[in-house]
Amino acid sequence: MDLEMNADPGIALDETIDRLTAAATHLEETLQRLEEKIASAEQKLTALEARAAATAPAPAATRTDMGARKTLPTAMTTLLAKQGVTLEAASLEAGALDAALSSLSLEQRIAVKSQLLRAGLLS
Repeated sequence: MDLEMNADPGIALDETIDRLTAAATHLEETLQRLEEKIASAEQKLTALEARAAATAPAPAATRTDMGARKTLPTAMTTLLAKQGVTLEAASLEAGALDAALSSLSLEQRIAVKSQLLRAGLLS
């Protein structure tokens, strides 16, 4: 009876070792496939980055004409003209602008000043 009890754990141990060996082999194969996929993805990424660098437009920092508005909207010019502020090539005076915008709400003053900044008339 002692021999039967000792034999069963030995068989179970051998089966467990076999299953663990098979699992380790499977994990190694899976790891190898994943490493190959990662290497392939890195190659594709490098190729895409090279292609993107070759076809990329000039950075925004070197393009000075992008988004620079040279004129004000007609409504803005009319509003300023009614308040006695004339637009010249030079920047507006801060005192004249504040006096002209004093009748507007805070949001409207901010909108007017942002448009003047975009047009390059306010510094």
